[in-house]
Amino acid sequence: MTSEGTGGIDSNAIRMLADARERIVSQLSKVIVGQDQVIEELLISLFSRGHCLLEGVPGLAKTLLISTLSQTLSLSFSRIQFTPDLMPADITGTDIIEENRTTGARERRFLEGPLFSNVVLADEINRTPPKTQAALLEAMQEQQVTVGRTRHPLSDPFFVLATQNPIEQEGTYPLPEAQQDRFMFKVFVDYPRFDEEMEIARRTTTGKTADVSAVLTGEEIMKLQQTIREVPIADQVIRYALALVRQTRVGCDGCPDFAMEMLNWGAGPRAVQFLIVGGKARALLHGRTHVSTDDIQALAKPVLRHRIVVNFAAESEGVTSDDVVDRLIAMTPTKEDELTSDARFQKIFAS
Repeated sequence: MTSEGTGGIDSNAIRMLADARERIVSQLSKVIVGQDQVIEELLISLFSRGHCLLEGVPGLAKTLLISTLSQTLSLSFSRIQFTPDLMPADITGTDIIEENRTTGARERRFLEGPLFSNVVLADEINRTPPKTQAALLEAMQEQQVTVGRTRHPLSDPFFVLATQNPIEQEGTYPLPEAQQDRFMFKVFVDYPRFDEEMEIARRTTTGKTADVSAVLTGEEIMKLQQTIREVPIADQVIRYALALVRQTRVGCDGCPDFAMEMLNWGAGPRAVQFLIVGGKARALLHGRTHVSTDDIQALAKPVLRHRIVVNFAAESEGVTSDDVVDRLIAMTPTKEDELTSDARFQKIFAS
């Protein structure tokens, strides 16, 4: 299940990205045990210039993983602990009046907040009220913050890596769908396997601390991001990504019956964009210079799970968004002739 790609990317680009991945994973393994899938999705998000939301119960090293990743990059890092009393100015910064000691005149100066960093850890992002979430939304989408009437550009590269706890509801403010849509991936962090938890127990109950080194600069990251954008992708694979996403849109032509019965609404165009860019990054990370339908399938859940909303009837039966994505993948042909000759998909492509 692959597509044929042509030209554009030389072998040096593949080696450069493979080397960057190997060095980052090597540094992370000094602190983090297991979580290979989570790490891969974080790296794809990083190299695709996307933001990432990690969800998992307490104690699964979500914060540690992000802070350790930041140590492997020669970038500025800020950690924001989101709380119910956090205000927008606490994260964006604020204008202050400062006296010039030489002239005695008072001058207005902007004091930057923690958002003015390359990597921002938004810890327990769903604990802050909508007003503060809205300030973060502008930063994520437009890479700037507005204070008063002045717009302040943020650093480049800029990543928001957020965590949230799915089991606590007291004192939380669920992220609006518009803000969730700004995250490229929603990554589930699960419990470790037995052997991994055994190793965690060994490492964390001694007095030893790991020394993590920076292996990538900001300039190198931006160069890798540009390289990924140049990876070719066949129209067949783009059509496959479109077919997956457009089937989630309730009421549109070609939407399958089960999706009509289980979903309140589906994913927008940003899902297709992230599937394609993420597919390019995954292809290069796996040593290929073209994107395959396998890449799209592998990223379908982290891209779509927070962009489709199951209805009450589906929830009462224990159906999750991941279950819906699995069914869509199972019923969507990967071969071009089968996809384009199917009557239902012809409706999707014609609408």
